[in-house]
Amino acid sequence: MSQALIRATASWLKQLETTRVLSTSFRSLYATQTSVHGVPVEVHNESGKFRVVVTKELPGDRWLQILQQAGCRVEVSKHHDTILSNATIKKLIGQKCDGVIGQLTEDWGAELFEALRSAGGKAYSNYAVGYNNVKVEEATKRKIPVGNTPGVLTETTAELAAALTLAAARRVPEADVFMRAGKYKGWLPTLFVGQLLQNKTVGIIGAGRIGAAYARMMVEGHKMNLVYYDPYPNKKLEQYIKQYGELLRHNGEPPVVVKRVESIEEVLREADVVSLHCNLDKATHHLINKERLALMKPTAVLINAARGPVIDEAALVAHLKANPEFRCGLDVFEDEPAMKPGLAEQPNAVIVPHIASASMWTRAGMATLAAANVAGVLQGFPVWPKPDNILPFIEKPVASVPHAAPSIVNAKDLGLPLAADV
Repeated sequence: MSQALIRATASWLKQLETTRVLSTSFRSLYATQTSVHGVPVEVHNESGKFRVVVTKELPGDRWLQILQQAGCRVEVSKHHDTILSNATIKKLIGQKCDGVIGQLTEDWGAELFEALRSAGGKAYSNYAVGYNNVKVEEATKRKIPVGNTPGVLTETTAELAAALTLAAARRVPEADVFMRAGKYKGWLPTLFVGQLLQNKTVGIIGAGRIGAAYARMMVEGHKMNLVYYDPYPNKKLEQYIKQYGELLRHNGEPPVVVKRVESIEEVLREADVVSLHCNLDKATHHLINKERLALMKPTAVLINAARGPVIDEAALVAHLKANPEFRCGLDVFEDEPAMKPGLAEQPNAVIVPHIASASMWTRAGMATLAAANVAGVLQGFPVWPKPDNILPFIEKPVASVPHAAPSIVNAKDLGLPLAADV
């Protein structure tokens, strides 16, 4: 690495650290440091009547303002482990705890919900839209509402899937490593030749909010045709693409087309790019396996920003080795945070550490929703009836945030009232 690059990198890291310190100054100014059963925590609003534990530091400060406005004493774990063990989380919960904001990486099942119930806990929110890590039925048994954070991840996640697509198709990470190693000696006609996406076919498996947003980005940005599989037709998406196709036709360009097919296999055979946007359940575990990988084009690109176990990762590694022109972009992994042996060594794999939601607007919005879930339940507020429209919680002044819990996944089972009913 050149001295100029080293100096530039050091300067950038210094600026980044300064920005991080400034962004947390509001919180740190009024926080105290202590420990709970040996676990270091940062305490805000010490005299609050509700004790809320937050297992990891969260971005922004709006979430903290919402909890403080609700009269919560907030204790943020400062434990050095990236993923907290159940034993550590139980220490944080202690003898008296009203609510917890936890992480997707934690195992929220009978053990932790019993600890929370025994401490008088009344609310839990996952800092994620997904809740595969939560045994919701165990919370329901103990009458604990479980919150999640929908509605703020759509475009952010779709953008990352699109970024992975371009990076894989045009071999950007390979070229970056090549340059940094000082191997570039001059332009060559065959150097890092990749795949052009323009006017090709993009396939999506799962045409929900994120899948549809990704499809629109690829269709509008690269005039790709769309083929998709979903048990339920997305008529809105189909109509949008048909109208875009008509616009192209009126401008003298070939129109794009959209087609819903009856099987995953049809998508895999036809598409030049396949992006996965399905939920993880028993039916989708190892949805992409050895047999289905073999159906894809030799030069295809496979993208996964959904859930790691949707792909048989060992089979994918073998396919990448056997097919050097095949490429993939992965944001999630089957045994996260670990990768299957051999994946890291594959130059035709673009791999990033679960950052699909990592825009500041989204991550701060997730924190706001998680906090509003816990604060809403502790204050006895009803459940927001419009989980697809959570912008009032994100954009209104904190003092004007709706008196509701934005998203409680077991609200119906617990018989919680909707805001419209109150």
